[in-house]
Amino acid sequence: MTAPVFVVDELPDSRSAFVLDGPEGRHAVSVRRLHAGEEVVLTDGAGRWARGEVVTTEGRDRLVLSLGEVTEEPAESPRITVVQALPKGDRGELAVETMTETGVDAIVPWAASRCITQWKGERGLKALAKWRATAREAGKQSRRVRFPEVAEASTTKQVAALVARADFAAVLHEDRAYPSEPLATAELPSAGEIVLIVGPEGGVSPEELALFEEAGAKAHRLGRSVLRTSTAGTAATALLLGRTGRWS
Repeated sequence: MTAPVFVVDELPDSRSAFVLDGPEGRHAVSVRRLHAGEEVVLTDGAGRWARGEVVTTEGRDRLVLSLGEVTEEPAESPRITVVQALPKGDRGELAVETMTETGVDAIVPWAASRCITQWKGERGLKALAKWRATAREAGKQSRRVRFPEVAEASTTKQVAALVARADFAAVLHEDRAYPSEPLATAELPSAGEIVLIVGPEGGVSPEELALFEEAGAKAHRLGRSVLRTSTAGTAATALLLGRTGRWS
């Protein structure tokens, strides 16, 4: 079994003793019940990480580690960003969790016109905090050391601007009456930025689709079946990770 991952605010620049405390230390000692001699991985979630060996535990929330060399994992290329329309209920956290486990690099919440859920005021701040916390926990669970960035909620115009800067952009569109290309055969860049747009359960509106196409995106489909908004981004990400060689 691979070593468990714990997140810290900052890692030292050289080999040293390190104390893991607070919520992460409590999880290591009281939940994972780690003991002397066991191995862990510490990361800042932004690519810097180091292996550590437990020297001793103190109380219920303090772990003393012998830390190895700190290294930095380079950012993946091509970078994959999923623009995720806001789903109902807790399906947003489900989408973030599975996309993180799969390997997405960034997630942009999108307030599409047909979204039933709306992020406004305090409710929006709480929802965004949940998405970010989910990405962090899923990153730890999947043993990642570079967690996906979860941006603030974007408008359709902001998503179009993101599309305009991308090297490849696709709108996942399930309408069989609308011409779309299979994502499985699309020509992909070997580097740069890939942007996938996942609409809400009600679909992407014609006005939104036109704006995205004007910015440089094309409509693509995954297959014959129609996936829910909370699973489409994960399936599309997996397809692209395989096709770009990132899963090789």
